[in-house]
Formats: sequence, C-alpha cells, structure tokens
Amino acid sequence: MVGAFLLSFTGCKKELTTSSSQDVPESAIYKDVANIEAVLNGTWAYMNEEFFTYANPGYSTILRTSDAMGSDVAVNPNKYGFADAYAFNGANNQGRLEAIWTILYKVINNCNNIITKIDASSGSADKKAQVKGQALALRANSYLNLATYYQFSYLKDPQAKAVPVYTEPTVAGTEGKPKSSLEDVYKLITADLTQAETLLAKYSRSAKFKINIDVVHGLQARTYLNMGKWALAAQKAGAARADYTFMAPADYYLGFNDLSNNEWIWGQGQTPNQSNASYAFQYLDVSSESAYYYSFMADPNFKTLFDDSDIRTKLFAWDNLPGREGFLRYAKFKLRVDQTGDIVLMRSAEMVLIQAEGFARNSDLTTAVQYLNELRTARKAILFDLAGKSADDVINAILIERRKELWGEGFALSDILRTQGSVKRSPYLDENGQPKMVTITTPDGQTKTVQAEQHTTLRFPDKSAFKPNSPYYLFNIPQLELNANPNLNN
Repeated sequence: MVGAFLLSFTGCKKELTTSSSQDVPESAIYKDVANIEAVLNGTWAYMNEEFFTYANPGYSTILRTSDAMGSDVAVNPNKYGFADAYAFNGANNQGRLEAIWTILYKVINNCNNIITKIDASSGSADKKAQVKGQALALRANSYLNLATYYQFSYLKDPQAKAVPVYTEPTVAGTEGKPKSSLEDVYKLITADLTQAETLLAKYSRSAKFKINIDVVHGLQARTYLNMGKWALAAQKAGAARADYTFMAPADYYLGFNDLSNNEWIWGQGQTPNQSNASYAFQYLDVSSESAYYYSFMADPNFKTLFDDSDIRTKLFAWDNLPGREGFLRYAKFKLRVDQTGDIVLMRSAEMVLIQAEGFARNSDLTTAVQYLNELRTARKAILFDLAGKSADDVINAILIERRKELWGEGFALSDILRTQGSVKRSPYLDENGQPKMVTITTPDGQTKTVQAEQHTTLRFPDKSAFKPNSPYYLFNIPQLELNANPNLNN
C-alpha cells in the first residue's frame, strides 16, 4: 500500500505550485525550463507559506519546534502553539507531525520531478543548470532535516535506520519504501550538494530566497558538521560567508525581520500579500503590542550566559504587563509595522561558528578561538582567552555561543541531537534555594516585586531526567504514514 504522503502527491502539482505555475497545463509543465522554474518557485512558496494550522505555519514549524524543545526558550505554557513540543509531548500532536512530514516529502517529490525531467526540456543550458542546481539543493535541505530530527546523530551510528529515500517522482501506484540508513541519506545529501555546487557556480541570484552557491556552501557546512567532517565543514562555512559581513550593533535591535540585512545569506521575504510565514513572529515576538501569542519567552538562566558589555544583553527585559509579569522577554524578533517579518534561514554568524567548531574539533584551538572571537568582537562581548584552556573548554564555549547567537532561529534541538548532548533546564533560584524575585515598573508607574517566571518543564513526561540520545528528542513519523506504508519498519 502506498504511503499517505505518496498518495497526496498525485494530482497535486497545482497545489504545490501555487504561484505563477498554477496556470501551466499539466501536460506541458515539464516541457519547458521556464515552466519548470515556475514549479521550483511554487515549491518554495508551498514549503514556506503553507498553513496547516496556526501553530504549523510552513517550514517555520520545524524551526520553532526545534527551539521549543531546547534549553533556552521558556515557552509560556498558557499560550497556544508549542507548549506540547516544549513539554516533549509532541508525539501526541499528530497535526504537527503530519505537517512536518508532508512539507518535507512534498518538496522532495517536486524536486524529484524537476531533477529527473529538466534535462529533456527545452531552454538554455544556463537556465537548466540554475533550476536543477536549486532543486538539488532544496531536496538536500529536506533530507538534511529528515536525517537531523528523525534519528540520532550520524556520529552515534551511521547505520541507524532513519527515513525512506525517494529520488524518483512518485505516482499513485508507487510502493512505499523502507527506511534507509543515515549513511545512505547523507550520501544522497552530499551528492546533491556537490552537483548543485557545480551547477550554480556562475549563477547570480535576484533575491535571497533563491538558492545560490553561498547557500549551497552553507548547507554543505551544516551537513559536514553533522557528519564530523570538521575540515570540510569549516572550509564550506568560510566560502558561504565570504561575501556577508556582520551587522552593525544597532541593527541587532531592529527585529530580525529584514532580508536585506547584510549578514543574512538565505531567507524568506514577506509582504502583506504573502505573509503566512510571518505568523512565526506571533510566537517569537514578545515585545510588540501586536504580537498575539508572545509565547517564546527566555529562560532567566539564559541571560546569565551573556557578558554585561555584550550588545545582545540589551534585548532582555522583565515583562511588566498584566498576565505576563515576571516573564523574561528576549526582544530579538519584532513584527514590522505592516505585521510582516522576513524569515531568516542562514546567516554569516552561524557560518563563523561552524568554522570555529570545525577547527576546534580538529585540534586547531588557536584558529578556532580566532573565529569565535571574531563574532564576539562584533557583539562587543569579552574575548575568549585560550590560555590554560582545553579543547573541551573551547568547544563548550563555541556551543554556548551558538545558543546565544542563534536563539530562536531553529538550532536548539538540532545541536542537542548532533552533539549527543542533553537539554539543560534548571530552576531560577536565589541563594536560599527559593524562586528569584525581580522588580518591575507597571504601565501605570507602580513599582512591584514579582516572582521571576521560568521553565515549567524540567523533566521528560515520564518524570525521568533529561539525558543524551533520548527518544523524546526525535520527531515521530505520523501515524497516518505508519498505517499506510507497511514497509517503513522493514
């Protein structure tokens, strides 16, 4: 029996190509490279803008879930959206599981159509290379997400079964495949990105949502970091960020909502007419009056990781509004005045931290610290002093810097899984072991002392302590798919 996601592919090309390709006849869609490019653009729009529920706004669902399951976002448990993921009850949310699985595999299937059919289409060789290269990279990104969240670290066991691999378009009679090993999934990812690197070598993109060679290099850096190929990870990260400087300190306070930021390598732009992905800001934005859910509050212990001189510390403030008093705001993300916000997917800051980690894990601590301090200098933080430090000290500092710099951008759970680490959530207590109190000024000018709100989930649902390589960290395959594809467990 064909898996549920496979069945959904048939007759769905127009669903997946909701932009300009919607008007292209089915019989002609893959005959011309211009039409195939429309399929690619529509696939990208579907991936980012498809709403399953208000708590599942396209690809951002994966990123928000990753951060909610990490150490530093203290999700307001009384707010709609990600409370189940935060409490590691995500396996009970079949709607989210189906949304994530469907997004990733529908993107894969559309890319498979493009990759297998574009060579026979009419059009220039340059345009074919541009479209095929982007499709290969987008397929690789989907499989990288699947490999990241549906199985433990590649470095734990590359032979562990992860997810099914499809490289050909599916039709109504396609038989569902069994899971492939992580090794086989990563072989496809690296092969796709290597081919994309060649095809996109001369491509000059018109917008940052399009995948160019910089994005490919960034995806390669992430992939090699997962695989423990440290030198390659650092090399590709350096190539990815070569043309992207760090933002000025003042720009760090503007809301992380602008694709034109010189530090952004890849992202999804938003306008009032195309704004579904902006719904992610309803969770991330905890300081604008217009934000509705304001649920991604910061763990007060997270604030203690920052130096007082660090420009990022200015983003913290104790909430003083009724019903929210004592929560710690981290005002990194803000909706624009038109209620939109561009979605960041890759930045040069991430890439310099990959360079630092790659060199550190390859035992070149001096170079690793140079890259770590390059970012710390940009953020006006105290520089890391290598004197007397071990390799573990350096790596730990880099991983903490990732938590500080990439908060809310979707890396919390993926870093825990790839490093075989553990969620770290602790009570926020005073010297007497009591919950800390904080002073706030209410909107009407009164000074009040209130209890600091903090993590409400400190253990797994079975009451056991957080630990490395817990099955609670993994995304579950939706039950609908398990029922429909009997080969999944073969």
